[in-house]
Amino acid sequence: MSQLETPLFDALLKHRNRHPIQFHIPGHKKGQGMDPAYREFVGDNVLSIDLINIAPLDDLHAPKGVIMQAQNLAAQAFGADHTFFSVQGTSGAIMTMILTVVGPGDKIIVPRNVHKSIMSAIVFAGAIPIFIHPEVDSELGISHGISPESVERALLKYPDAKAVLVINPTYFGFVADLKRIVDIVHARNIPVIVDEAHGVHIKFHDDLPLSAMQAGADMAATSTHKLGGSMTGSSVLNVREGLVSAKRVQSVFSMLTTTSTSYPMLASIDTARRQLAVNGQNLLDDAIRLAQDARKRINSIPHLHCVGREKLGTSATYDMDPLKLLISVKDLGITGHVAEEWLRVNANLEIELSDLYNILCLVTIGDSKKEINLLINALTRMSKAFESEASITETNVQIPEIPALAMSPRDAFYAQTESIPLALSEGYICAEFIMVYPPGIPIFIPGEIITQSNIDFIKMNVEAGLPVQGPEDSTLQNIRVIKERKAIY
Repeated sequence: MSQLETPLFDALLKHRNRHPIQFHIPGHKKGQGMDPAYREFVGDNVLSIDLINIAPLDDLHAPKGVIMQAQNLAAQAFGADHTFFSVQGTSGAIMTMILTVVGPGDKIIVPRNVHKSIMSAIVFAGAIPIFIHPEVDSELGISHGISPESVERALLKYPDAKAVLVINPTYFGFVADLKRIVDIVHARNIPVIVDEAHGVHIKFHDDLPLSAMQAGADMAATSTHKLGGSMTGSSVLNVREGLVSAKRVQSVFSMLTTTSTSYPMLASIDTARRQLAVNGQNLLDDAIRLAQDARKRINSIPHLHCVGREKLGTSATYDMDPLKLLISVKDLGITGHVAEEWLRVNANLEIELSDLYNILCLVTIGDSKKEINLLINALTRMSKAFESEASITETNVQIPEIPALAMSPRDAFYAQTESIPLALSEGYICAEFIMVYPPGIPIFIPGEIITQSNIDFIKMNVEAGLPVQGPEDSTLQNIRVIKERKAIY
């Protein structure tokens, strides 16, 4: 088959054009039973292909027809042996990867700055996380990737580890020397799995970093919706046969996936793959040019700095994705959170992420010169608005320490617990997740011993207005801990 084809999307259109009488779910019956206001807003086209796994449309859980053909074309495009479509987002694909390679008591080596879906899957698996500290950028106040050297040290210390997980690219667009990491891990005959949520596009342009499949990884959860043009919540899981069984992947994937799969989402993956495979080089040419122009113009705005290739130079910052505009606002005398709020209120502009010192803006194949001009105009006005507060600010990088793991995350999650004041919780064993989201980096996970420094880190983020999430108590006054077992007299 040719990359010009979209077998799944075509089958949906062919089925729709037959106008079959539907005595099956969904109950809205091509929109006729739907709230009129919503139907008018969404339109009948998308509702007419909101169908279920009837025979002509194949079944995501056991594909043998058009879904199998679409997945085979995607595997060919991404350079994988097998590709699985996900309607549970990249989170579902990440959970599938982890549950495929580890089980109860197995060790898995992971960076500390992982997405919450990774820790959720480790809880489900009953696995033991072995954390590697990512490289810290003291100037920007962010974490990068992990280095090949740190992976090698972890494997020497934990030779019984069953898998290594790598984030590549990071949320901020930095890329480690993934090929070296893969070679180090494969020398021990264990798989490398990659959180490639922010790297769907890198395979499709010669000037972008190596993709996970190009670097020889065994599995990669790759988000087509983030930067690839498909609908939100759609993703792919790319698999290389050898250290991982595709049949095992399909079994785990099916356990985690709804049987009411969304055909509009699946079709959007099929068509996004075609667009990337056929036109990706040209579309990304334009996007890269826009991003480079934006970076240059941002760096001419007083008190702002947009990071570029000058930050490269270590094995954890081996390369970068130029479409990520990471903008330091600290010398403007404001936090990233304040900048985000100002841009929302004063410029009707929404960014991807803010932290203590930076904001993150994404340039994609959906952008044009118009959007870039609006961004530059908004940033220029923001710089003038805060000019009186501007000063050279030193970053005070406080990366939360990795607490000691007293029991497995799964045992802690399911243990008897109690809620106590966060301020009095030092020394207790945490029973819930606490993270800054986005990007979802854990401060505590279930099973870790609570430290005062991390309590202080939580307070610092809350006071800065950053999104600390996870605990049952959304006010963050209390935390759930393992219930103390006191002696009986």
